[in-house]
Amino acid sequence: QVQLVESGGGLVQAGGSLRLSCVDSGRTLSNNDAGWFRQAPGKEREFVAAISRAGGLTLYADSVKGRFTISRDSAKSGVYLQMNSLKPEDTAVYYCAATTLRVGVRPGDFQYWGQGTRVTVSS
Repeated sequence: QVQLVESGGGLVQAGGSLRLSCVDSGRTLSNNDAGWFRQAPGKEREFVAAISRAGGLTLYADSVKGRFTISRDSAKSGVYLQMNSLKPEDTAVYYCAATTLRVGVRPGDFQYWGQGTRVTVSS
């Protein structure tokens, strides 16, 4: 059974940083492309960043480009999201996802999801 587990969320002031982690007890993350999405209250889930299996391709939403960095450690079957210069509008539940298809930017492109970790950025 695939189980993606996110951690690292919390409360931070605007301008601060957080590092989200996503680990998998199996090999789903290390064997597939992965991504991060977020969902703010009352809004649809939106793409944040994605990374190919080998790490050679990364994609970012325009709203986080230059502030967030996605990375992975295949040896530890982990995917990470370094978030710097956080803004109140970054407040959301962040979800890790993996896909057996080619990395994409739509939630429907991903088959496996974690339960999410909450990020709150205060002004």
